[in-house]
Amino acid sequence: MIISRTPFRISLAGGGTDLAEYYRRGPGAVVSTAIDKYMYITVNRYFDDSIILKYSRTELVQSVARIRHPILRECLRKVGISRGVEITSMADVVGGTGLGSSSSFTVGVLHALHAWKGEFVTAEQLAREACEIEIARLREPIGKQDQYIAAYGGFKYLEFMPDEAVRVDPLICSARAWAGLSERLLLLYTGLTRKAGPILRRARARFLSQDAVLKRMRALAEQARQRLQAGDVDALGPILDEGWALKRGLAKGVSNDEIDRAYGRARRAGAAGGKILGAGGGGFLLLFCPPRKRGSVRRALSGWREIPFAFEPEGSKIIYVSK
Repeated sequence: MIISRTPFRISLAGGGTDLAEYYRRGPGAVVSTAIDKYMYITVNRYFDDSIILKYSRTELVQSVARIRHPILRECLRKVGISRGVEITSMADVVGGTGLGSSSSFTVGVLHALHAWKGEFVTAEQLAREACEIEIARLREPIGKQDQYIAAYGGFKYLEFMPDEAVRVDPLICSARAWAGLSERLLLLYTGLTRKAGPILRRARARFLSQDAVLKRMRALAEQARQRLQAGDVDALGPILDEGWALKRGLAKGVSNDEIDRAYGRARRAGAAGGKILGAGGGGFLLLFCPPRKRGSVRRALSGWREIPFAFEPEGSKIIYVSK
């Protein structure tokens, strides 16, 4: 039996510039961090040549071609496993909430399957193979940041190059800066889940006419990197606020009246900035709050569930192996 553990992520700035429509015309950039919420994948030998898959439903099939779950089907094809395997998945947080769960699932499945075959894979290979499956094979309208932060972990500045290369650089900050950032971030669940695909497809359709907006979003990622590495943690609040204002204009459905009202209450209560994570439309609201304002912001959004979290320094890893 093999068990992989792959972190979810929070993206702070630059989201959207990891899409091919942008980075093929000029490098994109994102500031993102893995968090201590995980996707767990278990791979075990099945007692006959069938394939059994357990996720939100159960599939028992005789061949890879008959698998209905597209990611599981393509991961098995990619790794070259065709029979006699059982795969199960568990997660700390429900999917469709903007934490990159789909890509964490893909990275985690690939990692566990490679390990089951006795193959060592690097973080770069995992991220690249996950992008191939989700973007090239399944034509999902997503970018590359989720796969890379899930595979590498840590707090990273990711650059997406026109030749498809991805540069992964850690953010080098003092312990005091990390502690200050951690105590200023609140993660609140809206109670809404959504499929990212429709929102991202609408956004992608407008990308060619939104070049100035996307260039500014990329500049905000570079600005966030510079200010955090300089120890100026409080600069992140206005960066998040501007980035959210830009993101809301990219496509219909990124926000809604309920989210806008909640964000307004949070700002009036003292939050310096924030954003809906992922494609938008629901999921998690990330807020940047000065420590003395956290209580008032929590009270302003008392109906929303707060999810405590910490930064996760490691990416996808194999946490259990038995013969």
